[in-house]
Amino acid sequence: MDWFITLEPEDQEFIKQLVMASGSLKQLAKIYAVSYPTVRLRLNKIIQKIGLHDQQGDDVFVTKVMQMVIDEKVSLAIAKELIQVYKEEKKKNA
Repeated sequence: MDWFITLEPEDQEFIKQLVMASGSLKQLAKIYAVSYPTVRLRLNKIIQKIGLHDQQGDDVFVTKVMQMVIDEKVSLAIAKELIQVYKEEKKKNA
């Protein structure tokens, strides 16, 4: 369950609240005082992060960069460039 640890604390809390609400997105929308579509969007982003972790495996750097793309902190183009440089440097040092 190391995927949970890689999530931001806010995402971990969101999952906790989801479980406490017995999986009800409507109840979660009430708790956070937001619309159902807003809750659904946030859940979809968390699902993407979990899926990304499963795809990337143990490469924490790549996973973190792609999480930043999902959170819209970094563009996909910049993320790809960073990952490419990272992989090239990793290859040199192997």
